[in-house]
Amino acid sequence: MLSRVYSCVLTGLDGNLTEVEVDISNGLPALNIVGLPDTAVKESKERVRAAIKNSGFEFPMKRITINLAPANTKKEGTYFDLPMALGILQASKQIENISIESFAFIGELSLNGNLNRVPGALPLVIALRNQGIKKIILPKSNADEAAMIEDIEIYPFHSLKDIIKYFQGDCMVAPYKTDKRILRKGSSGYDEDFADVVGQEMVKRAFQIAAAGGHNIMMIGPPGSGKTMLARRFPTILPDMTYEERLEVTKIYSVAGELSDYASLVKERPFRSPHHTISSTALVGGGRKPKPGEVSLAHFGVLFLDELPEFQRSVLEMLRQPMEDEVVTISRLNATLTYPSNFVLMASMNPCPCGYYGDLSHACSCTPMQIKKYLSKISGPLLDRIDMHIEIFPIKYEELTKNCTSKTSAQMKVDVDRARKNQLERYKNHKIFFNAQLTPNLTKKYCELGYQEKLLMEDAFNKLGLSARAYNRIIKVSRTIADLNDCDQIETAHIAEAIQYRNLDRKFWNL
Repeated sequence: MLSRVYSCVLTGLDGNLTEVEVDISNGLPALNIVGLPDTAVKESKERVRAAIKNSGFEFPMKRITINLAPANTKKEGTYFDLPMALGILQASKQIENISIESFAFIGELSLNGNLNRVPGALPLVIALRNQGIKKIILPKSNADEAAMIEDIEIYPFHSLKDIIKYFQGDCMVAPYKTDKRILRKGSSGYDEDFADVVGQEMVKRAFQIAAAGGHNIMMIGPPGSGKTMLARRFPTILPDMTYEERLEVTKIYSVAGELSDYASLVKERPFRSPHHTISSTALVGGGRKPKPGEVSLAHFGVLFLDELPEFQRSVLEMLRQPMEDEVVTISRLNATLTYPSNFVLMASMNPCPCGYYGDLSHACSCTPMQIKKYLSKISGPLLDRIDMHIEIFPIKYEELTKNCTSKTSAQMKVDVDRARKNQLERYKNHKIFFNAQLTPNLTKKYCELGYQEKLLMEDAFNKLGLSARAYNRIIKVSRTIADLNDCDQIETAHIAEAIQYRNLDRKFWNL
C-alpha cells in the first residue's frame, strides 16, 4: 500500500515542502530511502524502526521504499523521522480511517518514540504556511518558536504514541497559542551599562554616533584602557529591534541551532565576539552542511573583533563583501545559499605589538618596522570600510577615584533613538534605515555640503591621503552628527568632528 505524508526541509534560511511517500510490498525485508538523502536521513531508518516498536506498534517485515520528493534536491537533517514513521504505519494499515493530508509533520524520533527538538523550526513553519499548509505537528520543545507565525495552527506533541492517539480520537489537543503581545514588547534589559564606565567621554560620544548611524568603529589603545568593557556596552544604546527584525534574527539562530530551549524569540540585538583563531568558514558561514557564520549571527547587532591584528589576514579579508553587500552568498554544486549580514563591525586593537605606542605612562619597546609589520595585517580596503577610528587612553588615577556619576545607557539611548527616528523618516521611500546604508546617489541628495564644508573636506582629503570610500564615510558620519544635533544641514563643525574620527590614519599608518 502507498501512503503520502507532508514534511519540509531546510535550504539555507528557507524551507521547501517535501512529500514523504511510503510504499510497502512483498519481498525480502528491507528499508530503502531514495530522493538524495544525506547520512542523517539514511540513519533515520534505525531510529524509525526502534521508535515504532517501542511505541507499541509492529514494524512490517516487508520491502519498504521511502521516496522524498522532489527527488532532485538534497535532503539533510532529522526532520523526516516523524513523517516516515507515520507513513509506514499508515501504509501497513496499522492506523486506518484517519486523514492526515491537511497536516505537515516535522520531528526527530528518539528510540523510545519521543519527539526531539529540531533546528530551524521557524523557517520551516513559514515555508509551509506559504505553501498553503495551515496545520503543523512538531515536537513540544519547538512549540513556542513555531507559534510566532500568524494564520497557522501548531500542534505540539511529546511522542509518536500521543500523535496516533490524537488522530484516532482518543485525546483532544487544541492548537498551541502564545501571547505575542508580550513578545512584541522591548527587551528585558542588559546587565551592562555605560554608567559603569568612568570618564572616556570622547569614546562615549563616538559610540553614540556609531549607534545612531549604524557606523563601523575601531578602537585603538593600550592594554587596560577599557576597550572590551566599552564594546560590551555598545548594544545597550542601540535602538530596540522591531518585531520583524526579531523574527528574522530568530530565524537565523533557529537554523544555526543556537536558539535556547527556553527562548521563543530573540529580543535583544546580537553581540558576537569570536576568538581570533576563528576560521573563514566559521566567520562568514558555509561548510560541508552550510550554516550561518558569525557575520549572520550578528545580523541587526554587533560583531566585535577583539585584537584585530591577531586574526588571520585571509579571514579578515572575507569580511569585505558581507560589510559592503549586507548579505553572504555561499555557492555549492547543487545550490546557492544566501544569508543576511547587516551588522555593525566593532574592532579593537593595540597600537603596536607591545601595546604601549603613544602611551605616556609606559615606554614602547617596538621599532617602527615592528609597528608597521603589526599594523600591515589590516589591509587598506578593510580599513576604509570602518567608518570611525578612535584612540582610547587609560584612565588617570584622579578620574578613577573622582566621585561623579556617568551618563547611563538609557540616557545615551534617548539621543540615538531620536536621530534614528529622523533617519527613518528621511529615507522612508528609499528602503534604507540609517546613514551608513546611504548609496552614492543618496549621499549626494541628503548630504549636500556648503562652500566652507567643501574646503574643509578638500584639505582633509589631501593631507590625510584619504580614499574615495573614506571620503564618503566621513560625509555619512557628518550626516549622523548633524542628526544628533537636530540640524537639517551638515555644518563645518560636523565635518570637523567626523574628520577627528579618522585621524588615526595619519598617526599610525604613515609611520
